[in-house]
Amino acid sequence: MLIGILLSQNTNDKNAIRAYDNLRRAVKDISIDNILKAPLNTIMEAIKIAGMYRRRAETIKEIAQYIKKNLNGNLEQVLNLPLEEARRELLKIPGVGTKTADVILLMYANKPTFPIDTHIKRISKRLGLVCEKADYEEIRRKLMEIFNPEDYLEAHLRLIMLGRMYCKARKPECRSCPLGDICKYRRQVQQYSKYS
Repeated sequence: MLIGILLSQNTNDKNAIRAYDNLRRAVKDISIDNILKAPLNTIMEAIKIAGMYRRRAETIKEIAQYIKKNLNGNLEQVLNLPLEEARRELLKIPGVGTKTADVILLMYANKPTFPIDTHIKRISKRLGLVCEKADYEEIRRKLMEIFNPEDYLEAHLRLIMLGRMYCKARKPECRSCPLGDICKYRRQVQQYSKYS
């Protein structure tokens, strides 16, 4: 799961899935021991389609080494910890940042956290839920206040869809956005267009 999340960063879903499948075939099933045994070049070649393959391959090796050495070869003990403690432990793993840790905790450990990706960050700011300078933790806390914990996963996925379909970084489709009526950004755009 951790390698799948790593491969999905900064690439489209199709290429991430292909890279994961290629890696699974190249190392004969993805496991800590198989990753550790595999030559770095084999991993790089398998995941090339996802981009940044040299650095990602090194990170995959580092992750496997860390989990083998420090976590007895699996993440179960970490995922069973209370949320914030589990989060701190995941962040110690090379290549695991806050978003990755939160995705693992929400989607695989069913912990009440809210991962913030670029779409969710953009939407939160455009709606006016947080200020323009809000960082990851501010946005995460705000969304955790707004939504009920049992709705975090669905809200997370729906906000990503909203960002992909309507609230795009360039050329957002404000007129057809289902949240347009409550959007601060849309009001500003409409106000500006009256005077231009």
